[in-house]
Amino acid sequence: MTAQANLLSLGRHARIATEVFLKDIGQGLLVVSHNTLALLGLTVVALLATFASQADLRHQLESQTLGWLSARQEARAEASGDVLNTLSDPTAIQRATATNPKELSRPQAAVAQWLARRYKVAPEPVARLVQEAWVVGQKAKVEPTLILAIMAVESGFNPFAQSNVGAQGLMQVMTRVHDDKYEAFGGTHAAFDPVTNLRVGVQVLKECIQRGGSLEDGLKYYVGAANLSDDAGYAGRVLNEHEQLKAVAAGRAPTPRPAAEPQAPMASSAPQQVALLH
Repeated sequence: MTAQANLLSLGRHARIATEVFLKDIGQGLLVVSHNTLALLGLTVVALLATFASQADLRHQLESQTLGWLSARQEARAEASGDVLNTLSDPTAIQRATATNPKELSRPQAAVAQWLARRYKVAPEPVARLVQEAWVVGQKAKVEPTLILAIMAVESGFNPFAQSNVGAQGLMQVMTRVHDDKYEAFGGTHAAFDPVTNLRVGVQVLKECIQRGGSLEDGLKYYVGAANLSDDAGYAGRVLNEHEQLKAVAAGRAPTPRPAAEPQAPMASSAPQQVALLH
Protein backbone atom coordinates (compact mmCIF):
# COMPACT_ATOMS: atom_id res chain seq x y z
CA MET A 1 0.00 0.00 0.00
CA THR A 2 2.87 2.31 0.84
CA ALA A 3 4.51 1.78 -2.55
CA GLN A 4 1.19 2.32 -4.34
CA ALA A 5 0.58 5.56 -2.41
CA ASN A 6 4.04 6.76 -3.27
CA LEU A 7 3.41 6.10 -6.95
CA LEU A 8 0.12 7.97 -6.85
CA SER A 9 1.72 10.89 -5.03
CA LEU A 10 4.57 10.98 -7.52
CA GLY A 11 2.15 11.00 -10.46
CA ARG A 12 0.12 13.77 -8.85
CA HIS A 13 3.24 15.89 -8.29
CA ALA A 14 4.41 15.26 -11.84
CA ARG A 15 1.04 16.36 -13.21
CA ILE A 16 1.07 19.50 -11.07
CA ALA A 17 4.64 20.28 -12.17
CA THR A 18 3.68 19.79 -15.83
CA GLU A 19 0.67 22.08 -15.46
CA VAL A 20 2.81 24.75 -13.78
CA PHE A 21 5.44 24.40 -16.52
CA LEU A 22 2.90 24.71 -19.33
CA LYS A 23 1.23 27.61 -17.57
CA ASP A 24 4.54 29.44 -17.22
CA ILE A 25 5.32 28.84 -20.89
CA GLY A 26 1.90 30.14 -21.91
CA GLN A 27 2.25 33.25 -19.79
CA GLY A 28 5.73 33.80 -21.19
CA LEU A 29 4.50 33.51 -24.77
CA LEU A 30 1.61 35.86 -23.97
CA VAL A 31 4.01 38.44 -22.54
CA VAL A 32 6.34 38.08 -25.52
CA SER A 33 3.47 38.41 -27.99
CA HIS A 34 2.16 41.48 -26.17
CA ASN A 35 5.62 43.02 -26.24
CA THR A 36 6.03 42.12 -29.92
CA LEU A 37 2.69 43.67 -30.85
CA ALA A 38 3.54 46.75 -28.83
CA LEU A 39 6.89 47.00 -30.57
CA LEU A 40 5.26 46.51 -33.96
CA GLY A 41 2.68 49.19 -33.14
CA LEU A 42 5.39 51.59 -32.07
CA THR A 43 7.27 50.88 -35.30
CA VAL A 44 4.18 51.58 -37.42
CA VAL A 45 3.48 54.78 -35.51
CA ALA A 46 7.09 55.87 -35.95
CA LEU A 47 6.96 55.17 -39.72
CA LEU A 48 3.68 57.05 -40.08
CA ALA A 49 5.09 59.99 -38.15
CA THR A 50 8.17 59.96 -40.36
CA PHE A 51 6.11 59.93 -43.56
CA ALA A 52 3.79 62.62 -42.24
CA SER A 53 6.69 64.91 -41.41
CA GLN A 54 8.59 64.26 -44.64
CA ALA A 55 6.30 64.99 -47.58
CA ASP A 56 9.08 64.46 -50.12
CA LEU A 57 9.80 60.97 -48.81
CA ARG A 58 6.11 60.10 -48.85
CA HIS A 59 5.70 61.46 -52.36
CA GLN A 60 8.74 59.51 -53.56
CA LEU A 61 7.40 56.27 -52.09
CA GLU A 62 3.97 56.87 -53.61
CA SER A 63 5.51 57.66 -57.01
CA GLN A 64 7.66 54.54 -56.94
CA THR A 65 4.69 52.38 -55.99
CA LEU A 66 2.49 53.93 -58.68
CA GLY A 67 5.27 53.54 -61.25
CA TRP A 68 5.69 49.89 -60.38
CA LEU A 69 1.95 49.25 -60.62
CA SER A 70 1.74 51.14 -63.95
CA ALA A 71 4.68 49.18 -65.36
CA ARG A 72 3.03 45.93 -64.36
CA GLN A 73 -0.24 46.98 -65.97
CA GLU A 74 1.49 48.06 -69.18
CA ALA A 75 3.41 44.80 -69.34
CA ARG A 76 0.17 42.83 -69.05
CA ALA A 77 -1.49 45.06 -71.68
CA GLU A 78 1.40 44.62 -74.12
CA ALA A 79 1.36 40.88 -73.59
CA SER A 80 -2.34 40.81 -74.46
CA GLY A 81 -1.85 43.01 -77.55
CA ASP A 82 -3.81 45.98 -76.13
CA VAL A 83 -1.65 48.86 -77.43
CA LEU A 84 -4.25 51.52 -76.65
CA ASN A 85 -4.16 50.67 -72.97
CA THR A 86 -0.41 51.38 -72.85
CA LEU A 87 -1.00 54.80 -74.42
CA SER A 88 -3.99 55.82 -72.31
CA ASP A 89 -4.07 59.40 -71.01
CA PRO A 90 -7.02 60.28 -68.76
CA THR A 91 -6.07 63.99 -68.90
CA ALA A 92 -6.57 64.16 -72.68
CA ILE A 93 -10.13 65.38 -72.22
CA GLN A 94 -8.77 68.52 -70.57
CA ARG A 95 -6.95 69.44 -73.80
CA ALA A 96 -9.93 68.88 -76.05
CA THR A 97 -11.53 72.01 -77.49
CA ALA A 98 -15.13 70.88 -77.35
CA THR A 99 -18.45 71.75 -75.72
CA ASN A 100 -21.84 70.09 -75.82
CA PRO A 101 -24.06 72.34 -78.00
CA LYS A 102 -26.92 71.65 -75.57
CA GLU A 103 -25.03 73.69 -72.96
CA LEU A 104 -25.16 76.83 -75.12
CA SER A 105 -27.84 79.47 -75.26
CA ARG A 106 -30.41 79.12 -78.00
CA PRO A 107 -28.77 81.67 -80.39
CA GLN A 108 -25.32 80.15 -79.81
CA ALA A 109 -26.56 76.60 -80.31
CA ALA A 110 -28.33 77.58 -83.54
CA VAL A 111 -25.15 79.19 -84.89
CA ALA A 112 -23.03 76.20 -83.88
CA GLN A 113 -25.32 73.70 -85.58
CA TRP A 114 -25.54 75.83 -88.71
CA LEU A 115 -21.76 76.18 -88.97
CA ALA A 116 -21.26 72.46 -88.32
CA ARG A 117 -23.56 71.59 -91.22
CA ARG A 118 -22.23 74.28 -93.56
CA TYR A 119 -18.55 73.53 -93.06
CA LYS A 120 -18.87 69.80 -92.36
CA VAL A 121 -17.17 69.92 -88.98
CA ALA A 122 -18.15 68.35 -85.67
CA PRO A 123 -20.63 70.42 -83.64
CA GLU A 124 -18.77 70.00 -80.32
CA PRO A 125 -15.56 71.89 -81.26
CA VAL A 126 -17.57 74.47 -83.18
CA ALA A 127 -19.80 74.93 -80.13
CA ARG A 128 -16.71 75.69 -78.04
CA LEU A 129 -15.58 78.31 -80.57
CA VAL A 130 -19.04 79.86 -80.71
CA GLN A 131 -19.10 80.04 -76.92
CA GLU A 132 -15.66 81.67 -76.88
CA ALA A 133 -16.60 84.12 -79.65
CA TRP A 134 -19.53 85.35 -77.53
CA VAL A 135 -17.34 85.80 -74.44
CA VAL A 136 -14.39 87.45 -76.20
CA GLY A 137 -16.63 89.50 -78.47
CA GLN A 138 -18.42 91.00 -75.48
CA LYS A 139 -15.11 91.97 -73.87
CA ALA A 140 -13.65 93.38 -77.08
CA LYS A 141 -16.95 94.99 -78.19
CA VAL A 142 -16.81 93.03 -81.46
CA GLU A 143 -19.87 91.14 -82.68
CA PRO A 144 -19.36 87.39 -82.14
CA THR A 145 -20.89 86.57 -85.49
CA LEU A 146 -18.26 88.77 -87.14
CA ILE A 147 -15.52 86.80 -85.37
CA LEU A 148 -17.03 83.53 -86.55
CA ALA A 149 -17.50 84.89 -90.07
CA ILE A 150 -13.78 85.70 -90.29
CA MET A 151 -12.89 82.20 -89.12
CA ALA A 152 -15.24 80.74 -91.72
CA VAL A 153 -13.76 82.78 -94.59
CA GLU A 154 -10.14 82.58 -93.46
CA SER A 155 -9.79 78.88 -92.57
CA GLY A 156 -13.12 77.10 -92.90
CA PHE A 157 -12.64 76.19 -89.21
CA ASN A 158 -9.36 74.35 -89.82
CA PRO A 159 -7.21 75.16 -86.75
CA PHE A 160 -4.05 74.01 -88.55
CA ALA A 161 -4.48 76.09 -91.69
CA GLN A 162 -1.54 78.11 -92.98
CA SER A 163 -1.38 80.50 -95.91
CA ASN A 164 1.53 80.90 -98.31
CA VAL A 165 2.59 84.07 -96.46
CA GLY A 166 2.62 82.48 -93.00
CA ALA A 167 -0.83 83.35 -91.64
CA GLN A 168 -1.78 80.55 -89.28
CA GLY A 169 -4.70 78.98 -87.47
CA LEU A 170 -8.42 79.60 -87.40
CA MET A 171 -8.24 83.36 -87.91
CA GLN A 172 -5.09 83.24 -90.04
CA VAL A 173 -3.07 85.53 -87.79
CA MET A 174 0.41 86.44 -89.01
CA THR A 175 2.18 84.63 -86.19
CA ARG A 176 5.67 85.98 -86.83
CA VAL A 177 4.29 89.51 -86.92
CA HIS A 178 2.15 89.19 -83.80
CA ASP A 179 4.49 86.96 -81.82
CA ASP A 180 4.32 89.41 -78.91
CA LYS A 181 0.59 88.74 -78.56
CA TYR A 182 1.28 85.04 -78.05
CA GLU A 183 3.69 85.59 -75.15
CA ALA A 184 0.79 85.58 -72.67
CA PHE A 185 -0.14 82.09 -73.97
CA GLY A 186 3.30 80.51 -73.78
CA GLY A 187 4.69 81.25 -77.24
CA THR A 188 3.88 81.19 -80.94
CA HIS A 189 3.02 77.47 -81.01
CA ALA A 190 -0.19 78.52 -79.25
CA ALA A 191 -1.29 79.83 -82.65
CA PHE A 192 -2.53 76.30 -83.32
CA ASP A 193 -4.63 76.21 -80.17
CA PRO A 194 -8.08 77.17 -81.47
CA VAL A 195 -9.14 79.24 -78.47
CA THR A 196 -5.82 81.11 -78.29
CA ASN A 197 -5.85 81.84 -82.01
CA LEU A 198 -9.36 83.21 -81.66
CA ARG A 199 -8.38 85.51 -78.80
CA VAL A 200 -5.29 86.84 -80.55
CA GLY A 201 -7.19 87.18 -83.83
CA VAL A 202 -9.90 89.27 -82.17
CA GLN A 203 -7.27 91.61 -80.74
CA VAL A 204 -5.72 92.01 -84.20
CA LEU A 205 -9.16 92.58 -85.72
CA LYS A 206 -10.03 95.21 -83.12
CA GLU A 207 -6.77 97.08 -83.82
CA CYS A 208 -7.41 96.90 -87.57
CA ILE A 209 -10.94 98.32 -87.21
CA GLN A 210 -9.64 101.15 -85.04
CA ARG A 211 -6.92 101.85 -87.56
CA GLY A 212 -9.27 101.71 -90.56
CA GLY A 213 -12.00 103.80 -88.95
CA SER A 214 -14.79 101.53 -90.18
CA LEU A 215 -15.62 97.85 -90.32
CA GLU A 216 -14.99 97.46 -94.05
CA ASP A 217 -11.72 99.36 -93.95
CA GLY A 218 -10.74 97.41 -90.85
CA LEU A 219 -11.28 94.15 -92.75
CA LYS A 220 -9.02 95.44 -95.52
CA TYR A 221 -6.32 96.06 -92.96
CA TYR A 222 -6.93 92.61 -91.51
CA VAL A 223 -6.38 90.91 -94.86
CA GLY A 224 -3.45 93.20 -95.71
CA ALA A 225 -5.14 95.05 -98.57
CA ALA A 226 -5.44 98.53 -97.07
CA ASN A 227 -3.04 100.06 -99.61
CA LEU A 228 -4.53 98.23 -102.59
CA SER A 229 -7.31 99.31 -104.90
CA ASP A 230 -9.45 96.33 -103.86
CA ASP A 231 -9.36 93.41 -101.46
CA ALA A 232 -10.43 90.74 -103.97
CA GLY A 233 -13.90 90.69 -102.42
CA TYR A 234 -12.65 89.68 -98.97
CA ALA A 235 -14.63 92.22 -96.95
CA GLY A 236 -17.77 91.38 -98.93
CA ARG A 237 -17.44 87.66 -98.21
CA VAL A 238 -16.88 88.27 -94.50
CA LEU A 239 -19.83 90.65 -94.22
CA ASN A 240 -22.03 88.25 -96.18
CA GLU A 241 -21.18 85.43 -93.76
CA HIS A 242 -21.64 87.83 -90.86
CA GLU A 243 -25.19 88.72 -91.95
CA GLN A 244 -26.12 85.06 -92.37
CA LEU A 245 -24.86 84.20 -88.91
CA LYS A 246 -26.73 87.13 -87.39
CA ALA A 247 -29.92 85.86 -89.01
CA VAL A 248 -29.34 82.34 -87.70
CA ALA A 249 -28.67 83.65 -84.19
CA ALA A 250 -31.91 85.63 -84.36
CA GLY A 251 -33.87 82.54 -85.38
CA ARG A 252 -34.37 83.63 -88.98
CA ALA A 253 -33.50 81.85 -92.20
CA PRO A 254 -30.20 83.18 -93.55
CA THR A 255 -30.47 85.20 -96.76
CA PRO A 256 -27.03 85.47 -98.34
CA ARG A 257 -26.20 88.62 -100.26
CA PRO A 258 -25.35 88.29 -103.95
CA ALA A 259 -21.79 87.10 -104.39
CA ALA A 260 -19.27 89.71 -105.47
CA GLU A 261 -17.65 89.46 -108.87
CA PRO A 262 -14.47 87.40 -108.67
CA GLN A 263 -11.35 89.54 -108.56
CA ALA A 264 -7.89 88.88 -109.89
CA PRO A 265 -5.43 87.52 -107.32
CA MET A 266 -3.60 90.19 -105.35
CA ALA A 267 -0.06 89.50 -106.52
CA SER A 268 1.51 92.08 -104.27
CA SER A 269 -0.65 91.48 -101.20
CA ALA A 270 1.69 89.07 -99.44
CA PRO A 271 4.59 91.46 -98.71
CA GLN A 272 2.20 94.31 -97.98
CA GLN A 273 0.27 92.14 -95.56
CA VAL A 274 3.36 91.52 -93.51
CA ALA A 275 4.19 95.22 -93.47
CA LEU A 276 0.68 96.46 -92.74
CA LEU A 277 0.13 94.18 -89.79
CA HIS A 278 3.25 95.36 -87.95
